[in-house]
Amino acid sequence: MTSTDAALPPLSEDGVRRVLCIVAHPDDMEYGASAAVAAWTAAGIEVSYLLLTRGEAGMAQDPAVVGPLREREQRRACEIVGVSDLRYLDHPDGMLEGSLGFRRDIARVVRQVRPDLVLTANFEVEAYGGLNQVDHRVAGLAAADGTRDAANPWVFRELGEVEGLAPWSARALLVAGHPAPTHAKAVDAAQVQAAVDSLRAHEAYLAHVEDHPRPEEFIPAILAEGGAASGSAHAVVLRVFDL
Repeated sequence: MTSTDAALPPLSEDGVRRVLCIVAHPDDMEYGASAAVAAWTAAGIEVSYLLLTRGEAGMAQDPAVVGPLREREQRRACEIVGVSDLRYLDHPDGMLEGSLGFRRDIARVVRQVRPDLVLTANFEVEAYGGLNQVDHRVAGLAAADGTRDAANPWVFRELGEVEGLAPWSARALLVAGHPAPTHAKAVDAAQVQAAVDSLRAHEAYLAHVEDHPRPEEFIPAILAEGGAASGSAHAVVLRVFDL
């Protein structure tokens, strides 16, 4: 950030009681965003994770083995940052489709959890130095659409009329990893370490990925860069869409 750049403003959190994080795979929350989760849970905010797949196609082993393995690793990652509510939709890893049924599944969970904020990951076509993975693109867009669908009583009427789930309007959609962030969530040293440890919890997956950098080598740097953009030591930067 140059001397003429304005610092990113802090994320507005007045009255926030619940946050729902919606991502495609185990480990998707652990590339910096989990530091914000650790900060929220430390402040008494309830955080739920909704994983759209079990990541069963992400390793060179039988998916029947990989799915449960990655679920165990994700559970440990959640424990590190204070999350006890971990949910899965069990859509097929690597084959997510932006169907009406997929949006309905997400809207259902939004109505169940009733979050003030919904967080998802960058779903731009280009991301992280290359082409974004297809599940990330589909998941983020469906999270945005499903969150808005949850507020509309005339979309997926069966959620209210059959399942008894009242419409719910989240306050904002937060996108982590976006190239043009608008706000920042400051985090302290303990929360930076929690983010590192939460990624370390994906031990088998990290061992599978060739030449994956050590979490302690790049997670603090990402969060320090966010801090520099926001006038703090460390921060998670976010693109915020007011809903």
